[in-house]
Amino acid sequence: MLATSPVTTILPVVDSERARDFYDRVLGLRYAGISGDGKHLFAISSGTLALLTKPEPTKAEHTALSFEVADVATAVRQLTDRGVLFEDYDLPGLKTVEKVCILGSEKAAWFKDTEGNILCVHETVR
Repeated sequence: MLATSPVTTILPVVDSERARDFYDRVLGLRYAGISGDGKHLFAISSGTLALLTKPEPTKAEHTALSFEVADVATAVRQLTDRGVLFEDYDLPGLKTVEKVCILGSEKAAWFKDTEGNILCVHETVR
């Protein structure tokens, strides 16, 4: 039952209009309107992204949402051109080179949305 159910990812945001602009204009996601309880909704291939307004920022130290892309280097270039700032890491087991890290069978690059949520673009290495 759940294996075939569409998924809704809910991300906390303090400024819902600022976040809506980022996901719509900067990331290019398709805006789907406002839910009955006031969340901004975006249609994504795996289901829905919902932005939940919170009075205080929520601090997660992990990736909240990752987008699988065909070519992570191209995605980094295109998103950088749209104003996205990618993170650089130099940690044991996690080092980025030109904003991209190779993790076994994946290449990945991380950035934050306007609310501090950690997002990722990743590519499966074949």
